[in-house]
Amino acid sequence: MKTIGILGGMSCESTALYYARLNAGARARLGGLHSADCLIRSVDFGVIEAMQARGDWDGAGAALAGAAKGLEAGGADLLILATNTMHKVAPAIEAAVSIPFLHIADATAAALKAAGKSRPGLMATAYTMEQDFYTGRLRAAGLAPVIPGDADRAETHRIIYDELCLGETRPESRASYEGIAGRLGEAGADSLILGCTEVGMLLDGGNSPLPVFDTTLIHCDAALEAAFA
Repeated sequence: MKTIGILGGMSCESTALYYARLNAGARARLGGLHSADCLIRSVDFGVIEAMQARGDWDGAGAALAGAAKGLEAGGADLLILATNTMHKVAPAIEAAVSIPFLHIADATAAALKAAGKSRPGLMATAYTMEQDFYTGRLRAAGLAPVIPGDADRAETHRIIYDELCLGETRPESRASYEGIAGRLGEAGADSLILGCTEVGMLLDGGNSPLPVFDTTLIHCDAALEAAFA
């Protein structure tokens, strides 16, 4: 098994989900007491979030590129960035390392196309829903993402930052997310991308009115495929 480099901490809640999924997947493949061969570099999300808020994407890209170089130097054979939003700075990270970088949007697009879906609804941070670095990549793969309306985008974003990134899951927020997912279906979505790595804390196949594509799980499974190739 190749060593998976995980660039995480954005938030630590979703990085824990990545770690659990990767280890469960490795154990399922190898049996016994086996677990994933991985390195984790968990950054201070408070620093990164402040850069997001003031639009300092160059600074955030430089910080994450430096962290990625550290993972490569530590022995990582491939790299995953355990957050959707910060794939905005994926080009800076890719330019800093020589090991393969597995893009979360590419893995998600491949899973959607394999399932025969073409119009996925997208629930994510405002950055991911409103900017082109993510939706543009989905469109380039032949998909037509459906984005929530203004109020639903604002509520999706608020819940992520004010609650989920702090480890809080509230029943009223779960109900709110279910309603947003339903409205995406009414707008023509044939599936739902959980496009922030924390959204799966509230939505899954059991309570979503649309077929769910959880980017955290998809990304982990793609990393395992690459690690065992």
